[in-house]
Amino acid sequence: MKLHSSSTEKYQTVTGYDQSGVEINAQRFDYSVLVMPEVAPRPWPVTRFEDLQTGHFDAIAADKPDVVILGTGERQRFVHPRLVASLSNLRIGVESMDSHAACRTYNILMGEGRKVTLALIIDANDEGAKAE
Repeated sequence: MKLHSSSTEKYQTVTGYDQSGVEINAQRFDYSVLVMPEVAPRPWPVTRFEDLQTGHFDAIAADKPDVVILGTGERQRFVHPRLVASLSNLRIGVESMDSHAACRTYNILMGEGRKVTLALIIDANDEGAKAE
């Protein structure tokens, strides 16, 4: 899916997404990534939803976003509250959604000037990953 650009070109914007990767400002990433509006995207060492650990969210907490949008792949999946406790303790909201919705929601919140983090899981072994 291609997303259209807006007046947010100086920020990290999702410009495209499919099951095998994401484009941030037209640069392709085929691995799980953390995206924030004013920080270059960085790898997120999560290969599958089932592998999520508290440490993955502790790293996000250090950035102190207002909200985290968690893209969980083809379908919406919810993390156990103990995994996101470091975020909850700082009153950082976590919203889980399928990755398509997560990319759209990130762009909207980023465009509104919110301090948002997109935590996107790209699972190359996911059943839909080879679909084009």
